[in-house]
Amino acid sequence: MNNPTLTVTRTWTCILFDLDGTLTDSAPGITKSIAVTLEAMGLPVPTPAELVEYVGPPLLDSFREFANMDEATAREALTIYRANYHDEGAFDSAVFPGIKGLLQRLKESGVPLAVATSKPEKQAKRILDYFELSEYFDVICGASDDESRSAKVDVVAEALRRLGELGVDLTHTVMVGDRSHDVEGAGEHGLPTIIVEWGYGSPAEAAGAIAVVHSTDQLSALLLG
Repeated sequence: MNNPTLTVTRTWTCILFDLDGTLTDSAPGITKSIAVTLEAMGLPVPTPAELVEYVGPPLLDSFREFANMDEATAREALTIYRANYHDEGAFDSAVFPGIKGLLQRLKESGVPLAVATSKPEKQAKRILDYFELSEYFDVICGASDDESRSAKVDVVAEALRRLGELGVDLTHTVMVGDRSHDVEGAGEHGLPTIIVEWGYGSPAEAAGAIAVVHSTDQLSALLLG
């Protein structure tokens, strides 16, 4: 991704983070479980590069878009995927270097933090607990079990609602993510997005972001000043 001039000087009152591709390098576990799912359904398994396209958007949407599944087939695939991912793939991931230190600094600064992910909320909490990151977040919001809340715009809406109930000042809230879905979902609520270059998005997906960062030090400078 090209890195625009970083001129963001705003003091943020709240920060939302995506999970996959932003806090954790989760592609290995996700793509393996998708490959197992497609194979179990007798479908061809895409190349590793093509499988990465599945990471980030709601999986029902990915199955429909990339595997040309109808609604019923996509839901069958999702059931197979979730079972495999729960048992095999969830912890086949790692926290990106520098993320834990950044979260510690943000927490110490008093800025409220939330996770807004299209991953199922129960699974997101399980993973954040495993990597000892849950303590840094005031709200952890993800997709509902039935996927009625999975689009990033809806997840962000729910995260903001919960933060508002806690009395968090949402006047100057920013989203940190790695895909176009983060930019678009946050933008629907009037929120700017900072894109992290270490994620899974293409350069084109940074369109509309206020900045692109290539290191956690650079991200820290934008979030903390």
